[in-house]
Amino acid sequence: MKKYPQKKEKNSLPGEEKNSSEAAKPASFFEVVYKLVRKVPKGRVTTYGAIAEAAGIRLSARMVGWAMNGAGRVRPAVPAHRVVNRNGMLSGKQHFATPTLMEELLAQEGIIVKNDKIENFKAVYWEPGSPKTKSKK
Repeated sequence: MKKYPQKKEKNSLPGEEKNSSEAAKPASFFEVVYKLVRKVPKGRVTTYGAIAEAAGIRLSARMVGWAMNGAGRVRPAVPAHRVVNRNGMLSGKQHFATPTLMEELLAQEGIIVKNDKIENFKAVYWEPGSPKTKSKK
């Protein structure tokens, strides 16, 4: 059987340990989305499109919706209730455990919802930054 030469590894810096489980692998789109959504402050909301743009793929708001659909199974928790459509509508509410849970979670944070739409949407809207840049304090 033919043997192929082993790939040479780059020398590591002194004191630097190699961990095969922490190999430099690119983050998935969903992981980037979850990281951004975890940054949305309590009492604020953002949109699928704003998250997609901050994740670097502007035209993939629908994919952010898919990510939010699976957010309930992700740890650490992802506050998916804080992501709404561009008009402030609770378009993802059917993916929560009950039809009113999304609205209830927003109400607990002081966000007023009427007829599945956030009142004062512009006032509570939060613009996400890139997950690779640190927020300015």
